[in-house]
Amino acid sequence: MTFVRNAVFLLLALLLAVPAQAGHHDEGPAKQAVVLAAFGTSYPEAVKSILNIKAKVEQANPGVPVRLAFTSNIIRKIWQERQNDAAWKKAHADIPEEVLYVKHPLATIADLQNDGYRDITVQSLHVFAGEEFHDLITLVGSLRSIRTLKPRHAPFVRLALGRPALGMPGEAHPYTEDLATAAKTLKADVDRARKMDAALVYMGHGNDYFSTGIYSEFQKVMRETYDYPIYIGCVEGFPAFSDMAVALKHSGKKNILLKPFMIVAGDHASNDMAGDEDDSWKVQLTKAGYKVTPDLTGLGMLDAWAELYVAHVKDAMAPRPGVK
Repeated sequence: MTFVRNAVFLLLALLLAVPAQAGHHDEGPAKQAVVLAAFGTSYPEAVKSILNIKAKVEQANPGVPVRLAFTSNIIRKIWQERQNDAAWKKAHADIPEEVLYVKHPLATIADLQNDGYRDITVQSLHVFAGEEFHDLITLVGSLRSIRTLKPRHAPFVRLALGRPALGMPGEAHPYTEDLATAAKTLKADVDRARKMDAALVYMGHGNDYFSTGIYSEFQKVMRETYDYPIYIGCVEGFPAFSDMAVALKHSGKKNILLKPFMIVAGDHASNDMAGDEDDSWKVQLTKAGYKVTPDLTGLGMLDAWAELYVAHVKDAMAPRPGVK
């Protein structure tokens, strides 16, 4: 099954590697823009994680407009309902319009193209190449396949896609190198856990319909990098909380530093991870005899993690043969 999944990714990667129709040679360079496609969050406070990444991408690309898009249909619907809620908007006046009126990546790309931007880089803000990124790949690949009778009328001169934080299958940018780079960004978490004499436990989102083995592989990289008891479990898919909890027993630690391995510390982090209900990770681990210290800080708030996406945008924007 993993072979089939990787084969599909490689096929789509090849499709994305083929340049979009070049514009007419007299038109000059196409206007550039960047779309940051995140899963999204409905938590106003958690939005800061996404905005921090956006700020870093803007700083690295002066003069290039950077737009946000949310891939989650459920999250976008929540924001759409808030658009007409005067009381909510008054109570959350600090929420920028780009979040309140956030759109699907398709609509965001279309708006930019309609405004004359034909060299667009779509950067995934997902953690790994899972279901949401798969759908993003098919979306971008479909748009890039558009052909017109006259090449100069093609909607895009270039439409590129940047890989998630933990990479994707392919040889251009080996995902194992992305794992190693991502591990280095989390040194502060490990240092803090050491001072607490605590096991470092991360909650990932995961997926019930897509292989999530990358979490276990990243856990291995983290342990090898820091020689410390580090564990990753998922809300959905493997490794589940139960898988993580069994392994945790062998850590020899009585304290736990519990953090979200997600871009934002939204609903899952606030409730499933650090909530007071009986099924939250904090409560279950406390009942198991551990002293648990939750930390509601999304990965996007870490400047070093945000810079991963800056680097991936740069890679995706790199010139390719045959493209102006």
